Amino acid sequence: MKQVKALVLRAAGVNCDMETQYALEKAGALAERVHINRIIENPSCLDDYQILVFPGGFSYGDDVAAGKILANQVVHHLADALKKFISDGKVVLGICNGFQVLVKTGILPGFNGGDNINLKDLPVSITNNDSGKFEDRWVHLEPAGDKCIFINPGQRIYLPIAHGEGKVVTKDTATLDRLKSDGHVAFRYVDSEGNTGKFPINPNGSTDSIAGLTDPTGRVLGLMPHPERFVHNTQHPHWGRLKDRSRADGITIFNNAVNYVRDNL
Repeated sequence: MKQVKALVLRAAGVNCDMETQYALEKAGALAERVHINRIIENPSCLDDYQILVFPGGFSYGDDVAAGKILANQVVHHLADALKKFISDGKVVLGICNGFQVLVKTGILPGFNGGDNINLKDLPVSITNNDSGKFEDRWVHLEPAGDKCIFINPGQRIYLPIAHGEGKVVTKDTATLDRLKSDGHVAFRYVDSEGNTGKFPINPNGSTDSIAGLTDPTGRVLGLMPHPERFVHNTQHPHWGRLKDRSRADGITIFNNAVNYVRDNL
């Protein structure tokens, strides 16, 4: 069986890296946590990995804006290496703060492929929750299509969120139309029956209830909820009352990534 290698990016303030490493290992990958400074020193080290994860947390204290400083580092020091990583057919996942970073670098939604890694004129952003406060709750997510390799089409999942800046907004209505028509929307917030709605179904007020985005290849995913926090059934808030105690929705994200690499790289 092919050994899949995953890199979990570390930086000051990132605090979900160990849980993410564990989730990847549970899915069968060999996962390592590596500080961004080590990657900046030697960008070619990314060649050794097939999966790159930007985990959750509060990178650099979310000064300026959530994920902005880490996004600056990526754009100024690692743009070429990341373009190569994606063009080589590899897999990238951004969770919560990592999603914010992918959006603020232009990697997501990636309208122009790998050529749009920059800090200016971005079509999508992520800003403060409509509630005006940090939201910590569990949410239902509905896959919006079958393009993204991380998701099981048609499988509604249940994951926790924990963020103060999770509202996905678009530059204009044309951008939103393009996100939908080109299959960039990966997940939407829904209720237990699959219906979109206002708060708390949509916990942050995201445009079109968007909870996650993918790029044109379907191999890059960013989402606000935390799949690494639901990789065992006992992590479900009502696990003792579940009829199916074998299912942990978060691990499917990691399983699909690892299986894709084994089958395609």
